[in-house]
Amino acid sequence: MNRLANKVAVITGAGSGIGRAAALVFAKEGARVAVLDLHGDAVQRVAAEIESEGGAAQHYTCDVAVQREVMASFDEIAASLGPIDVLVNSAGISHIGTVETTSEEDFDRVYQVNVKGVYNCLQAAVMAMKGRGGAIVNMASVVSTLGIPDRFAYSMSKGAVLTMTLSVACDYLHEKIRCNCISPARIHTPFVDGFSQAQPIGRMGMPEEVAHLALYLASDEAAFITGANYPIDGGFLSLRP
Repeated sequence: MNRLANKVAVITGAGSGIGRAAALVFAKEGARVAVLDLHGDAVQRVAAEIESEGGAAQHYTCDVAVQREVMASFDEIAASLGPIDVLVNSAGISHIGTVETTSEEDFDRVYQVNVKGVYNCLQAAVMAMKGRGGAIVNMASVVSTLGIPDRFAYSMSKGAVLTMTLSVACDYLHEKIRCNCISPARIHTPFVDGFSQAQPIGRMGMPEEVAHLALYLASDEAAFITGANYPIDGGFLSLRP
């Protein structure tokens, strides 16, 4: 359908999971995709996969927690692919633990990637989109609005993603920059391999299902949507016993 024809989309965490799925879906819909990941070999494979299917992609090794790497990558993308129209903030790490069992080192690591990394990419994207408009999709989580056991640091980070989404949406309304987030429940990615299927619908979600929701929010079909949080959770928030 070419819903993203002639648009440049930056996708972080694109080496695997939801980020990889979003990169493949966006490319099929006509976007020129910049795929970023800490693991250069993984993101190179994703770019090659996109190109083998007739899409356009370039890959960048980037640690989203390091601002200078993010800014340099965004500058390279703009110079190579053109002005940035879409950002999908999908890079993130998980952590299991309560406030007592979460070490300072683990807390800092989750914060650096899941909060500062999103901030770094938001800042770079907003600077690139001002005066032109654009669409930003952040990956939050059901734990951004719900308490579940043993997710202290992870919940902290995803709560921050939700509130950063609202702030950016509010601050840049008149710049025509839309900012929304998606809150998945358990999605079958490397994060959750080996965990039980906890959704009322009876299965985990698939990365491609999240990717198609991100596609909608990034497309002009969602032009009237900003500052919204979209659960994709198999009924986890509203239908649990």
